[in-house]
Amino acid sequence: MDAVSKLISAAGHALGPKGVITDPKEIEPWVTDWRGRVHGSSPAIFAPASTEEVAAIVRLAAEHRVPLVPQGGNTGMVAGATPAADGSQILLSMRRMNRIRAISADNRLAVAEAGVVLATLHEAANDIGMRFPLTLGARGSCTIGGLTSTNAGGTQVLRFGTMRSLVAGVEAVLPDGSIHDGLTGLKKDNRGYSLDQLLIGAEGTLGVITAVALRLVPAVAARAVAWAGVESPARALDLLRFLEARTNAIEGFELVPQDSLELVLKHVPGTRAPLEGEHQWNVLVEATTADPGHDIAAELEQVLGGALQERIIGDAVIASSEAQAEAFWKIRDTISEAERAEGQTLAHDISVAVADMPRFIVEAAAEVERRFPGVIASGFGHLGDGNIHFHVRAASHAAPDWYEREGAAITRLVDDLVTAAGGSISAEHGIGQLKLGEFERLAPPGRIHALRAIKRALDPLGIMNPGKLVP
Repeated sequence: MDAVSKLISAAGHALGPKGVITDPKEIEPWVTDWRGRVHGSSPAIFAPASTEEVAAIVRLAAEHRVPLVPQGGNTGMVAGATPAADGSQILLSMRRMNRIRAISADNRLAVAEAGVVLATLHEAANDIGMRFPLTLGARGSCTIGGLTSTNAGGTQVLRFGTMRSLVAGVEAVLPDGSIHDGLTGLKKDNRGYSLDQLLIGAEGTLGVITAVALRLVPAVAARAVAWAGVESPARALDLLRFLEARTNAIEGFELVPQDSLELVLKHVPGTRAPLEGEHQWNVLVEATTADPGHDIAAELEQVLGGALQERIIGDAVIASSEAQAEAFWKIRDTISEAERAEGQTLAHDISVAVADMPRFIVEAAAEVERRFPGVIASGFGHLGDGNIHFHVRAASHAAPDWYEREGAAITRLVDDLVTAAGGSISAEHGIGQLKLGEFERLAPPGRIHALRAIKRALDPLGIMNPGKLVP
């Protein structure tokens, strides 16, 4: 019996019949990444129901020298939770660990296990008059463990920061099977290196996150959502600065080019253009208040009126109902869906300095389209925090082998442009498998050396999600 078979047998005794899945039909949906570009293989899925069971599995994996691939909702964009194609790695599903262990409005904290779905946490926080201020399109299936392991961002980073800013503590099983318990949520704790911070964004390469203490904020009493048309990304940034100088209520600020809007209207049923006229660029703005007596819609209307007078924007409309507000957000949240319906798309999750982003969007798109005539390049997303999803559509280049034939060259060009601008080739999606080669090519040698040294120190056997993040 080989090492993998021995581990599966031992895991059956440790986890019981519900904890080990070996039916290929049940495994099959979980061995391909969300975007369908990386296909792996695994002889089994281990599904522990407690931190102690995770620790038992990690100890057994270390004993048999079999790598584990932690997985939450499998909604990642860089194949960071997809096993190798040779069947040598075992998927470690955290979906059974789905309890909210504690939640408190007084402490403004929630302790959620790794398998808790983000939307479930949102509901639990709302029930006590609080909220967890991170959201994204996959909130109905992404999990707290995955969000923490990738240091996820989303649409509220402008005000509240990434997952790293919202995590008060982490519980995790380390590669030797020991348990790190950092769930106390202490604001001050100077006992050396922060294991919590090492584990956040580590993509499961340094241990398995089993639970997270998360910071909550008061629930939104009212919000105002607006859609504005602008002539350029530069004017969009002008609008953001204009708003920030006059109100501290801005929570979301999303850039949407006209071509992305048109794709959504074409492919996503039930969507309609928010404005009568056509604008080359659009901005989705959300302002919120926790004060039920504050007329946030009137405040946003007044400020946008000033922006219109200053000719920063060409037109704007404020959602007149929650349904219309959700309709505006649906446009933003379904851009990637619409692109997939249109055809082949290369997605680049990049960041540069906020002040440089408008120029980068325009110049980088022009350079990509010049070098690869016939493709369509555009950027959309979180302009206010310097993170744009820079996508390149195949258009007239569409072919079954386009990703392999030209995709790598296009991505290399985009990454070179980002690096030359002092930016990052991964703003919020992580490195995973898909960006590993480019990360090694472009990252400063000191960063790569440090990552490798940390990985070797904590995971000397190399059993924690090998082939991801660390070149």
